[in-house]
Amino acid sequence: MKNIRNFCIIAHIDHGKSTLADRLLQTTGTISDREMTNQALDDMDLERERGITIKSHAIQMNYNYKGEDYVLNLIDTPGHVDFSYEVSRSIAACEGALLIVDASQGIEAQTISNLYLALEHDLEIIPILNKMDLPGAQPEEVTDQIVELIGCDPSDVIPASGKTGLGVDQILEAIIERIKAPEGDPNAPLQAMIFDSVFNPFRGIIAYYRIMNGSIKKGERIKFFNTGKNYIADEVGVLKMDLSPKKEVGTGDVGYIISGIKAANEVKVGDTITSLENPTDKAIKGFEDVKPMVFAGIYPVDTDDFEELRYSMEKLQLNDSSLVFEPESSAALGFGFRCGFLGMLHMEIIQERLEREFNMTVITTVPNVSYYSYMKKNPEQRMIVNNPSELPDPAAMDRIEEPFIKAQVITKSEYIGQVMTLCIEKRGELQNQVYLTQDRVEITFEMPLAEIVFDFYDRLKSVSRGYASFDYFPIGYKESDLIKLDILLNHEQVDALSALVHRSNAFDLGKKICLKLKELIPRQQFEIPIQAAIGAKVVARETIKALRKDVTAKCYGGDISRKRKLLEKQKAGKKRMRQVGKVEVPQEAFLAVLKLND
Repeated sequence: MKNIRNFCIIAHIDHGKSTLADRLLQTTGTISDREMTNQALDDMDLERERGITIKSHAIQMNYNYKGEDYVLNLIDTPGHVDFSYEVSRSIAACEGALLIVDASQGIEAQTISNLYLALEHDLEIIPILNKMDLPGAQPEEVTDQIVELIGCDPSDVIPASGKTGLGVDQILEAIIERIKAPEGDPNAPLQAMIFDSVFNPFRGIIAYYRIMNGSIKKGERIKFFNTGKNYIADEVGVLKMDLSPKKEVGTGDVGYIISGIKAANEVKVGDTITSLENPTDKAIKGFEDVKPMVFAGIYPVDTDDFEELRYSMEKLQLNDSSLVFEPESSAALGFGFRCGFLGMLHMEIIQERLEREFNMTVITTVPNVSYYSYMKKNPEQRMIVNNPSELPDPAAMDRIEEPFIKAQVITKSEYIGQVMTLCIEKRGELQNQVYLTQDRVEITFEMPLAEIVFDFYDRLKSVSRGYASFDYFPIGYKESDLIKLDILLNHEQVDALSALVHRSNAFDLGKKICLKLKELIPRQQFEIPIQAAIGAKVVARETIKALRKDVTAKCYGGDISRKRKLLEKQKAGKKRMRQVGKVEVPQEAFLAVLKLND
């Protein structure tokens, strides 16, 4: 056990975690030069295409240091704020963390947020200054920022480059010297925490765990603590580039187990594995439950695919336990699921993965957050409103509360004006402003979560030319003046396009949605009015003109009454058509409503 080290890599998005992990794998000989590819641990096409890490990836490396063989268990984590749940799970399975900071960008919002997560779990932090080979690197300034942030000695900061391999040996040396070996009792009853799981179509569910006490042997009968189900450990082993089977995995190690589990709901991330003969009496206190931030409905394009979609979502949930869903139905779209996501990027990735991995084409409704409504009859009792169509009658409602967040934006001082304008436009209130260095400012706002759901992150990047970084955490619910904005097509309400908005934004938003739908809905044989309404009051209207057939073409010359007769007949036909006509809303229209400011 004294020669095992468990550590993860944490950093802001795009600071070079995966590239540095590649160099560590090459230096320790875990992966041969022939098999080496960029982002070696990222095995999803999506991750390669976008150049981001979406899933945490665990891998075991062997390294000889001063004549002794060491086992290093590395977990590479995502950097984007939407995948912070992956980071919190990885941190729960480690004793140390490599904190990577880009030498040209300096410390950013997600760096600080991930660092606090690691410090809460008492991890040993090894600061690393990455991308030292870039011409824009500022090693002295960024080292000062790191020293100020974590209070270490400037000599503790390791200069490195994931691209050239500079400093990789010092990093491995620091991992062995500074991170403590795992503690635990090899003779105690088995206690292992599941921190991830994947579904394999041939072998069932593979669970990844970290053993806190005891050991797990092949063929042993094991029990899952929370679900109470028991299984036989058909295969146990450690995680190399591929699964590497072993007879036994001991205390402090990270490994996998295959026991032929087929049902997705039998494996819960955060559960404790123990042995059936000699069970432990308490579960491991791991990490907190996931709190979804953004809610949207996901519906199959063809209603017959509902069960297929449920099956796909369950399989996806195994691999991404921050996805939360429950069945719901909509008048416009039929049966589907109400899903909770950690953010807009998370929602986009889930939709993309459903299409790629399970061939499911889905319709996504306008994302929103959950609100609390209080009725006049019983002002103490609150109702959770996840969907605008669930909102009670405004006349009987006492008040409505919406979730607020504390947002931290770190940016260059020249962009303060634009960033503040954006935050105030999004109903934000300035709380604090701190200069981290001469030209870097941290601005703290309190703002409604609903305002950042749509396009806040994209617009923040554009007003700051990509220099601002953003992080947020929930601070509770506050009362707000919210109203339900309905969209009517041909005088019929489309519940999938309804939204709960602040009264001050309702008119502008209604006008924008009507204009956008006018562009996207194809013209029909009859005139279609598009209206935005608050209750019975219409606040905006656009009209899609009818496609006309020239019925008077055959009348050349002759009496005007003949033409008029044909036109009146056409007019009566159009009127009848409008009463029975149904308007199909294309999928782009649902998505375009989210990108109104483009």
